[in-house]
Formats: sequence, C-alpha cells, structure tokens
Amino acid sequence: MSDRGVKTDLVTGAFSYSGARIAELLLETGRDVRTLTFHPDRPHRLQARVEALPYRFDDPSALARSLEGVTTVYNTYWVRFERGGTTFTTAIANSKALFEAARRAGVARIVHVSIANPSVESPLPYYRGKALVEEVLAASGVPYSIVRPSFFFGVGDILTNNIAWVVRHMPVFVVPGDGRYLVQPIHVDDFAQICLRAADFGTGAITDAVGPDRMTFKQLVRAVRDVLQKRRPILHAPPAVMAALSHALGVVVRDVVLTADEIRGLTAGVLVSDQPALGRVSFLEWLQENASTLGRRYANELDRHFRARG
Repeated sequence: MSDRGVKTDLVTGAFSYSGARIAELLLETGRDVRTLTFHPDRPHRLQARVEALPYRFDDPSALARSLEGVTTVYNTYWVRFERGGTTFTTAIANSKALFEAARRAGVARIVHVSIANPSVESPLPYYRGKALVEEVLAASGVPYSIVRPSFFFGVGDILTNNIAWVVRHMPVFVVPGDGRYLVQPIHVDDFAQICLRAADFGTGAITDAVGPDRMTFKQLVRAVRDVLQKRRPILHAPPAVMAALSHALGVVVRDVVLTADEIRGLTAGVLVSDQPALGRVSFLEWLQENASTLGRRYANELDRHFRARG
C-alpha cells in the first residue's frame, strides 16, 4: 500500500493481453497496481506505472511477501499450451502456491480468471486443468469470485488478428469440421470491467464473460473475410488434418498456431455460455471499425510469452 493510503491491487500478468487491460482500469480508478510476471524487465507501456515483481513459485515465503499489502488479486495466470517445462500440471501446482501465498499475506479477495465451460471430466487438459484450479481456489480459504471468459477480441488480440492475417495472405481459409459449432467472443474491455465488478460479488460467485454476438465459427470467419473484402474460399477439413495444417503454418511463422486440443475444444462448441451476455461491444461492429488494421501483422504467441526480447 502506498504512503498516500491508496489501496493496492495485484494483477498477475499485468504485462500480458487481458491482464494489461485489468491493470489499466484499476489505475484509472486511482488504485496502485502491482504485478507478478515472468518478464519484469520486458518493455511494456505500463512498466512505469505498475510495480513489477517476478513470480517466485519456488519460494513460498518470497511469494507471500510479494502479496503483502494487497487488497485484491486479479489472477490471469495460466498456460495456453505445454512447452518445455511449462505444463498444465505445474500450472495447477503454481496456482495452488499463489492462492496459499495470498492467504498467508492476508489478501482480502481473489478474482480468478478461468474459462467458459471448464470440467474435471473434460478430455482436454486445458479445460480439465482450469476446473481443477477452481477447486483448489475454493479450498484455499481466501474469499474469491471466478470469471469465465470465452475468448477475447480487441486491438492486439491473437485469434481474430491471425484469422484476418490468414485471410489476407493465404488463397483459402480452412475451418476444422463443419464450422457450425458456436462461439461467443468478448471484447477485452468488457472482460476487464466484469473482472473489476467481480471484486464486489459474494464469495464463490461464478460469472461467465461473453459478448452479445453468438455465431457459428464459420460465420465468424466469413464476417472477417467479408469486412476485409477478400474473396477467399472457406474450406473444411477433419480436425486431425486441421492440426497438421496448423503445425505446418506454425513452422513457417515460428509459432504455435492452434494445438490439436484447441481444435478439439473449438469444435466441441464450449466457447459459448447459457448465461445472459454481459459484454456490450459487438464483435461484428468492432470488425467494421478495425478492418483497415486487422491482420496486417501476424501476432506471435511464442514471441509474447516465451522468447526473450531486448
């Protein structure tokens, strides 16, 4: 807490995509913001305004000290896919360590970012891991609320931008399966605002964070194609073939484009919610407003999270 008596909140990954927007909104409300990050020295637009400390999952006492004086922890920590020593198993263990450190430090509330439709019975490690972390949080003894987004769109996002990049640069666009599975994207600003409101919810509250536009994945791709005014045929491929194509493209762009599990999750139609949509920004209207810049450059996940930058 600052010497001015301003309350301090902590956002894990405040230099990441969604975490940065949460941090910006907190700063706009007059809060001091601290972050835990794997890259405390990496250049970022918020670096001068946010106190950055390294994750210390290897040292429970140091981890607890980094949370001292914090009112609310906004937890965006997770891994999109396994790579090297980064696994879903270690991510679950690290999450447990973080929640225990928050309890030791006297944190008043954890707002935890999960995913739409997690399940401990899921065959997909990402969704099963998310559900297991929710169970660990519930047993932590710290008051909490959970926000379950579908997937984000907004300036600088990866998925929508890279769909547009493929539409701009490839002669065809391939969707896995029949493309009829539903998606319900949420704008990152709407998501961040939902997270801040969740800090005032009753403990144990679970809120889905989805936007107002509900469509099939093929309709989403077609909307991107049409707003870019590209006449790219939309083809279909079995999920296994799509995984191979994604891997091949990943070799070209030096990235993980879509994993086989992500394709399975997409085609399972879990990126939607039966709850009322809390997001207000229309995906389709946002496309129209951002068509001139969307997909001009490929957004590289490995560059953002794994490769060192000067």
